[in-house]
Formats: sequence, C-alpha cells, structure tokens
Amino acid sequence: MDDAGSAQDPILDFDPDALRERYRQEREKRLRADGEAQYIEVAGSFARYAEEDPYADPSFTRAPLTDEVEVAIIGGGFSGLLAAARLREAGVDDFRIIEAGGDFGGTWYWNRYPGAQCDIESYCYLPLLEELGYIPKEKYSYVGEIFEHSQRIGRAYGLYDVACFQTRVNQLSWDEGLKRWRIQTNRGDDMKARFVIMALGTASRAKLPGIPGIETFEGHSFHTSRWDYGYTGGDTTGGLTGLNDKRVAVIGTGATAIQCVPFVGKYAQHLYVFQRTPSSVDLRGNKPTEPAWAQSLQPGWQRARRHNFADIVEGRPFTEDLVNDSWTDIFRNLASGIAAAMARGEKLTPQEAAKKAELADFAKMNKIRARVDEVVKNPDAAEALKPWYRQFCKRPTFNDEFLPTFNRPNVTLVDVSESKGVERITKSGVVANGVEYPVDCIIYASGFEISTAFRRRIGFDINGRGGLSLYDYYKDGFRTLHGHSSRNFPNWFYIGVGQNGLSVNMTAMFDDQARHIAYIIQEAKARGAVTVEPTAEAEEAWVEVIRSVAIANRDFQNACTPGYYNNEGGERSGGLNGQTYTPGINKFNALLAEWREKGDLAGLELRTE
Repeated sequence: MDDAGSAQDPILDFDPDALRERYRQEREKRLRADGEAQYIEVAGSFARYAEEDPYADPSFTRAPLTDEVEVAIIGGGFSGLLAAARLREAGVDDFRIIEAGGDFGGTWYWNRYPGAQCDIESYCYLPLLEELGYIPKEKYSYVGEIFEHSQRIGRAYGLYDVACFQTRVNQLSWDEGLKRWRIQTNRGDDMKARFVIMALGTASRAKLPGIPGIETFEGHSFHTSRWDYGYTGGDTTGGLTGLNDKRVAVIGTGATAIQCVPFVGKYAQHLYVFQRTPSSVDLRGNKPTEPAWAQSLQPGWQRARRHNFADIVEGRPFTEDLVNDSWTDIFRNLASGIAAAMARGEKLTPQEAAKKAELADFAKMNKIRARVDEVVKNPDAAEALKPWYRQFCKRPTFNDEFLPTFNRPNVTLVDVSESKGVERITKSGVVANGVEYPVDCIIYASGFEISTAFRRRIGFDINGRGGLSLYDYYKDGFRTLHGHSSRNFPNWFYIGVGQNGLSVNMTAMFDDQARHIAYIIQEAKARGAVTVEPTAEAEEAWVEVIRSVAIANRDFQNACTPGYYNNEGGERSGGLNGQTYTPGINKFNALLAEWREKGDLAGLELRTE
C-alpha cells in the first residue's frame, strides 16, 4: 500500500512527501548548536525568578531540626501528597514532607498565572477523588480549585502536622555508619531519615532563555511561575488592570503562554508575543460537571476512567471512550487507519502500522492548521501560528481563547523562527528580526527544567554509598530498577519521569509509583531489612529493557522540531521520552502488579545487618 491509498483506503487529499519535507525544513530552521544550553538556570543573579515566594510569609523562621524520621518525602506537590497518602494506607505513619513553598500544591502552588488550568480532564487528573468524596466543578479545573484540592488532601491525611514548608533541601547524603540519609536544608536542618522519597514532579524548577542582555533590562520582568499580581493587578481569573498602560512582551508560546496570553492581551496597552515554534492548539470545550453523571458513578470509577484513558492514548483496544475529549480524539484518529485495516482482516507489519499512523497524524495536523486559518484574521499571523510537525513532537495544547487573541488590534505576534529565537534584550526592550520592541514588562513563559541535565532538574546534591554522586552515576543515562531506585543509593526512591511507564496524565503515573514504593517500604520494614536497593544484575537488566524499547521512540523524536521532548533536537539519550517504558503506563503497571503479586521482591537486595 502506498501513500496515495488503496482500494480499501480513502484517497488522500494531501501530499505526504510534501509534508515530510516541510516538517524537515521547519525543524532545520529552528535547530540551534547550543541545544539545551540555550536556557539558563535560575540561580545566582537570576534566582529571584524562581526562589522568591509571593504567597508565603517572608518573616517566617523556625529552629533547625536535627531529629530522625522513618521516611522523608521531598516535595509537597501531587507526587509528594500521593506518596504520603499511600504510606498512610500502608501503615507507615512516621514520615515528614519537606516543601519549598508555603503550602501544598507543588506546581499548582507556584503556577498561579491568569487562566492556569489542567489540560487533562479533572476527573482523571485530580488525584484521590474517590478517597475524598470530591467531584470537580467542571471538566477542566482551574488553578484555584486544583490548589484547594491539594490542601484538601493535606487536611484529609493529616499532612499539615508533618510538613516543613518554606524549606529547600541543599544536600542529601547517605551515612553508611548510621544507615540513614542526612538531609541538609536552607533552614540549617540536619535531619536524618531511614528512607527518602524524591517527589519533585516534572515542573518544579523554572528556566530562563539565555538571551544576550537579559540582565540589562530596566523595566519589570518575572517568570510565569512567579506571577506578579502586585504589578499586573487582578488574580488567576483576570482583572489585570495594572497592565492597562503597559507595553508587555511574553516570550514563549508553550502550554503556559497558551493559557495566560488571552488575559494579558485583554488588559495590556499592547502585547507582543515572541514565538519561535507555535504550539498545536486544539479545542478545549470545557463544561460544568453534570450532577446526574456525578451521582451515577460507581466505586472504582476513577481508576477505571484513568485506565480507559491510558488504553486509548496507548493505542490499545477499547469498547468505550469514557473521557471523550480532544486528547482521545487525537489517538482515535491516529489509530483509525490501523483499526480499519485490522477490521478488514489485514495483518500489518510494524512499518505498515507506523505508516498508517503517520498518515492519520498528517490529517489531524492539517485540521489543526485549518483551524488557525478559520480563527485568525491576519494571514501573516495565521501562517506563523501553524505548527509544522508531528502531533507529539510537542505537548498538544487545548484552548478556545488563545488564537482569537491575535485578532485584537493591541496584540502583535513576532515570529522569531528564522533567527532561532529573540536576538537580545536591551535596557528598554526586546530585539527580534533586527527590530527593537520597546516594552515596560517582560513575562518569561519559558517553561521548566523538564529534560535538561538531571542535576539542574533536582537542584541539590545527592550522594549515595561511598559519596557516589547520583549525577555521576547517571552521566550516561538513568540506571534504575523500574525507574524508582538505584544501586548504591540504599532506601532511596524516586517518583517522576524516568525508566518507568510514561503517561500524559502525570498524576495517575505518580499515584501508581507511590503505591508501589509504599509497598516496598512496608515490606522492607516487615522483613526486618535495614536497607533495600536494586541488585546490580536487576538494574542492568532493566536498563537493557528500556534501551531496547526506546529505539523507535528516539527515531521519532530525532525527526521532530526542537523542544523539551527531544532535548531541543539533541541526540543525547535522557530526554523526557528517551528513557521511558514505551509500551505505556498500563502495561508498566501490570508488570509491577505481577511483580508485587509474586511477593519475592525480585531484583531487590534486602540487608538485615
């Protein structure tokens, strides 16, 4: 079967070869020699962009802690909250949560920019809904409700009594003599913990674009994760009247900008949006929760819904689409050609299945680009806003207000793809394409340390047995058993994106990891183990599994436009998708469930001395 179709396939209304060539050209246009080094760490003179807390009491102090707990959980976002909740359920109650913010919430504590909203439906995304008997107000919750839900979890599980807020870890070191982890913090703490669970999430450390002159700007500037309502006025729902007489630049057009740009555009005297690569923007279609539907839910509904969503996302067979939104529409489209062929009794090779998925991807992205033409009246802006890449080269976005914002007379899109980004920043403006745009305020919507070097993502030193640095141990890529623990780092566990099953619904992924880690800690305690860690053989075997299943995905990402999914177009392994268990979250969870059912803790070394 060729690209033009067959007797059973519809005739294509586009030229696949022409699209492949256009995608290649757009990728090449944006590739930069500095790769991920184009971003700078929010440290030193740039620390204010991430470390200042606009929501917490700046006068807060407490005495340093030198005590000991059974488990230290580092991070108080959803992954940390889930770790604590699942430990409680496993009968492990002696733990402490260490959190840099002034409350629970993690990314939803910090990211309170206007319009902030989950992009996975609330009924799947907000964790512990059944356990807490809570139903979200609408299909896609806004940040206010999500932050309140974090607090609800904290209250329900008694976590406020065991939390150290406004506390940043500086160093984590294994003490072989004590068989304990020592935790140093910015509060002068020297805590000790038998077990440590790293639960920092994927969007915990902001990053800045390394634009020449960024430090010389004399106007006002901030990162979206530290939105300055004292300057803009208003709150997460709008009312940014402080911008009425301000010329504003937003640098970046990823998921955050998609949500906040409509609000800035509504209130600013003039808004300049600087875009290197456009996002794919599909329909959101938010709506209030239907009371009758909520009352009809049966026990186990949330886990079943999450599993169904993951099946569809992974291209597995399903009988009903419970979520039925723009996310699942993407995957139903991608699988349509394969499903039709299977229904006809055809047996497809992996290469034939990949070709059909590619053609379905082309058709879906053509619809995304056609929507831009339908909405945006300025033809130049419309052309610049069209994404020319495969659907999952960048995280898809869903919004009904972003594209119409560019029909406002006070909003200007500045396409910087040809120059591979903004050229420089002066004391009074932003220079792009040889033109200086005078602005009063720069808002950096430049994202987070998601796929940069692991040391930058974590932000503090981790030293295992014999002083071995975790970052040295991971210099050639993650080395774990099932993504959660590593040899020579006893009693240390990690919740996040690593050598595990990846899901676009991060909280579901975090929850299953938390359940599994709680099980291991519970079993280690019950079996009298002093330490637990992977055997060298089991760790090496899992690394080989990951390498073997990740090859096809790396090939896909290497052909993608630069972004954090592929290390800004770099070939280095270790990007967001480069070292994950590509069969998907449901298969990964089934693998772990089978491992737990056997009960022999295969691949883990338990030492009782």
